[in-house]
Amino acid sequence: MNDDLSPATGPLGGHFYAGPTSEVAQRLLGKLLVRRLSNGQRLSGIIVEVEAYLSGDDPASHSSRGPGRRNASMFLAAGRLYVYSIHNRFCLNVVTEGDGIGSAVLIRALEPLEGLEQQSLLRGVASLPGASTSAQLRSLTTGPGRLCQALGVDKSLDGVELTTGNSIWLEAAPNFVNSIEWSVQTTPRIGISQAQELPLRWFIDGHQLVSGCARDHTRGRHWRFALCRRSLRERSVAKTKQTRVN
Repeated sequence: MNDDLSPATGPLGGHFYAGPTSEVAQRLLGKLLVRRLSNGQRLSGIIVEVEAYLSGDDPASHSSRGPGRRNASMFLAAGRLYVYSIHNRFCLNVVTEGDGIGSAVLIRALEPLEGLEQQSLLRGVASLPGASTSAQLRSLTTGPGRLCQALGVDKSLDGVELTTGNSIWLEAAPNFVNSIEWSVQTTPRIGISQAQELPLRWFIDGHQLVSGCARDHTRGRHWRFALCRRSLRERSVAKTKQTRVN
């Protein structure tokens, strides 16, 4: 992998997921979600939007009525996946806090990074060129159902442990993500009918691949990491050339 892509830290450890759900949700932003297919191919995307679903009295949470057959994975130990289906699509959630708690974070949007052609194939959309437009990328991994389809996530991954680094896991933020200044916005969750007022949705401000309304951002949706990464590389090359001339 390129030096600016990701530090060689491997999957995030279980302690990362064990904190309060709202804190874990915000820590997930900028992290890399990695999926290894059965043929060994690696797909990935940078997390840019999440929502928290709490235990106890959160009526929008699948855990609100207690554990059952369909939501059993939500009550597993922190660092597991809770995958459920809705409208013939799947949604991917990271289980938080502790065994028996019943809280999780829904991954709502990614900026695709590795394996764009394969992600396009899995989504059933036209293969994306290297310089893809924001509209093309939004059709790929903006929205929980789309991103699961693009990464080949289905019910077979329900309950999988993220810390093993086998079929799916999370890694630390890529180096170039850490070199870019960005901020986080908080709003109520979207697409739900209960507890709509709770401010439990977090996203990277201004990022083009965040779902929902552009007015939720301070200046609309106007950037993504790939564009900043390209700009950093161009400035680095220009600086190197200038140094050689001098």
